[in-house]
Amino acid sequence: MGLRLDVLRGEDLAKAIDDVARLRIAVFRDWPYLYDGDLSYERSYLQSYLESERSVVVGAFDGDDLVGASTGAPLADHAEDFAAAFKGAGLALEDVFYCAESVLLPQYRGQGLGHWFFDLREAHAKELDFAVSAFCSVQRPDDHPAKPQNYRDLHDFWRKRGYQPMPGVVASFSWRDVGDTEETRKPLQFWSRNLT
Repeated sequence: MGLRLDVLRGEDLAKAIDDVARLRIAVFRDWPYLYDGDLSYERSYLQSYLESERSVVVGAFDGDDLVGASTGAPLADHAEDFAAAFKGAGLALEDVFYCAESVLLPQYRGQGLGHWFFDLREAHAKELDFAVSAFCSVQRPDDHPAKPQNYRDLHDFWRKRGYQPMPGVVASFSWRDVGDTEETRKPLQFWSRNLT
């Protein structure tokens, strides 16, 4: 059947929520996230995309199988999480569209789906008249024992799309790493680009 991308909303998204949640858990187990995920938490997190009229979820399908997903929403919808990070950044949260996550099974990487994920989310943000698109990346120490020897970050990919790191705009979140018993805080660096 081949690969296809669908924007998931309403009933289509409701049907796919568990598949998106399981995909997020599987992909985020890997470096640099090392996230020991939980289906209940993921369902709760994804519920906000069902409830927001201005959010977007893009699903990548191989036939009927969900192999990738990408989410986005107005940054103001995440104000509780990110307001402190953006203080002094010179941007109003209301002007920023947050390209939250992109997850894709390893065997489907390198085929252009990452670009399509950004294209569709940015087009959605422009339709809603957002001036800026932003996302954040997990920051881990270079000498972290779980870092794969052949790991290549996505910095060049993001820069080619016009994104740049936002100096000093760093949030932090807690989650339990694979193999740990307690949650720990991790820094997340914001990157942005103008959409106008």
